[in-house]
Amino acid sequence: MWFRNLQFYRLPAGWDIALTEFEAQLAARPLQPCGNQDMESRGWVSPRDDDALLRAVDRQWLIALGVESRLLPSSVVRQEADERAAGLAEKQGFRLGRKQMRDLREQVMQELLPRAFTRRRRTWVWIDPIGGWLGIDASSQARAEEVLEFLRDTLDHFPLALLRTELSPASAMTGWLAGEAPANFTVDQDCELRSVSEEKATVRYAHHPLDGGEIKDHLAGGKLPTRLALTFNDRVSFVLTDKLELKRLDFLDVVRENLVDGDDAEALFDAEFALMSGEFQRLLPALVEALGGEQATESLAATSGNPPF
Repeated sequence: MWFRNLQFYRLPAGWDIALTEFEAQLAARPLQPCGNQDMESRGWVSPRDDDALLRAVDRQWLIALGVESRLLPSSVVRQEADERAAGLAEKQGFRLGRKQMRDLREQVMQELLPRAFTRRRRTWVWIDPIGGWLGIDASSQARAEEVLEFLRDTLDHFPLALLRTELSPASAMTGWLAGEAPANFTVDQDCELRSVSEEKATVRYAHHPLDGGEIKDHLAGGKLPTRLALTFNDRVSFVLTDKLELKRLDFLDVVRENLVDGDDAEALFDAEFALMSGEFQRLLPALVEALGGEQATESLAATSGNPPF
């Protein structure tokens, strides 16, 4: 199991929940199937499809939020409601009003929901209680906030904090493109630059050298980097965004070659998680240092319901 994206946050040193207590609180909110009139259901599921809701390897924890959703497109509801409305209009001799149509669509939805197919998805969450990190394998902050919201509802005490760095990612990436990459990092060949003007002109480079004069001309013209591909220590490649997200994570062969071949799926799962979390423990502090260091953290409790960054 390898994360493809990382939305990451800070856990303060005072967060010292016991493993057994954490497991018990997760067990109180397992994923339940959608009810007949539910569009969606959320709850904790096993990270590796066994009976355990929490996986602990080398003092690193792995949990997973499960979401079951009913597949009932609004276009299907609208089409069925329109067909019924046409039949009623023919019988009554006049078209249904706006409120009647709204009520009819609601009635159609209630009738179709129990017959709709369901789909499940799972979002992994890595927790480092020693180093004070929490990372979510989510491609967007909205998907990560879905997990954080359910964690806040599940745990008695959850003092998660925003990570603030002295340099903004956009400012730091500008310096790296104009000069040199920070220690232990290399700049790869993917980049996105966006103008701060109202037009928001955007230039994207893929598999293209970024050390030429063309990039510097864009920077001089007022464009700022919003995405930049980097590699850390020749071990992990990723794309850093201006929102402090890591995307397109790729753990390189030098990391994966530490895995031992075998038929034990459980041992392989744990080994991959141990290797991945170990890389995160080295990568994130180095990235924070490259961004000028960490500012005083801000609790997410005060910004609940808002985007994390």
